[in-house]
Amino acid sequence: MAPHRPAARPARRTLTLACYPLRVRVALAAILCLACAPKAAPPPPRAVKIDMHTHFGPRAVPNLLRLMDAYGIDQVVNLSGSFAGEGLEEQLAAAAATHGRIIVFANLDWDEARRGPGYGARMAAGLRHAAELGARGLKIPKGLGLFYRDFRGRLIAVDDPELDPIFDAAGGLGFPVAIHVGDPVAFWRPPTPDNERYAELLAHPGWSFSDKDVPSWEDLHAALERRVARHPRTTFISVHFGNAAEYPDRVAALLDRYPNLYIDTAARIPEMGRYDAAKMHALFLRYQDRILFGTDLALGQRPLDLMLGSSGDAPPTQADVDRFFSATWRYFETRDRGFDHPTAIQGDWKIDGIGLPPEVLRKVYGDNARRLLGATSSVR
Repeated sequence: MAPHRPAARPARRTLTLACYPLRVRVALAAILCLACAPKAAPPPPRAVKIDMHTHFGPRAVPNLLRLMDAYGIDQVVNLSGSFAGEGLEEQLAAAAATHGRIIVFANLDWDEARRGPGYGARMAAGLRHAAELGARGLKIPKGLGLFYRDFRGRLIAVDDPELDPIFDAAGGLGFPVAIHVGDPVAFWRPPTPDNERYAELLAHPGWSFSDKDVPSWEDLHAALERRVARHPRTTFISVHFGNAAEYPDRVAALLDRYPNLYIDTAARIPEMGRYDAAKMHALFLRYQDRILFGTDLALGQRPLDLMLGSSGDAPPTQADVDRFFSATWRYFETRDRGFDHPTAIQGDWKIDGIGLPPEVLRKVYGDNARRLLGATSSVR
């Protein structure tokens, strides 16, 4: 008897696209194309923006946070922290409630200088106490060298040796020292219509130094350099583009000479933007690790209670605020030519953008500040 053999299986039918209706073939082909197409690279992460130069009181924090969210600012440094017993505690408490979005720099009690010799050491002790409370840096205002006087009635120079303990203490604490010395060069010239900052000086006649018994702009700048040179272990932030935005070459020379020196851009884009864009682009590239973004915003409680680097007779409008930020980003991010600068009252001229590459923008906008502030910066 012949062995049983299983029945042969029918041949497997191979299906091809041709077996399907036309509309199905078109859909399948589209799916295959999408699956095989190379995937687009994800967009680069947005640069973190840390404004290293702002001024406000505790009650202005809600207004500040609204503005930060509206214009993409992640974190700010409040340079108006005051000192212990005179508002520092309240500033620190208000900052703490924002969970890291605000860092506070302390100020000094300059009345201490009128109380007798040794005031520098006493002020240094006050700075160490501010650090214990939670301050993370020191701000020196332009009153040093222009207004502050000691117990003898003598004007205190920027490089007065009596102040050495303060700057040494800042270095020991790891505190950056944001220092404002002098003002725009035009403020030392007569406030007449031919002064390029005439509108600003007309609105603020007290800002003119042309007829005041104060050191010259050059003397103040020289004293600042001597101060920075004397404390190599202390990090200085020479605000307002090195306190010499009219002279980019001089600022560059100082950055070359002093590795402990940084600069910020606060309230000086109108001046910076007047210079050859290629030259300024090269300067930013060369010192890309030591330039910090700043605005010099000053805020009150109400939405338009603010100063946009400077101010005029009338409060700013929403259009002024929009112009301030859009022109700021445009200066750093584009190579546009001949556009309005951020702060109209600071001069009647146009500026050119410097179009920084993304990796440099990230440093200037935030990475340099984050490195300088260290563990104090919680923005990631």
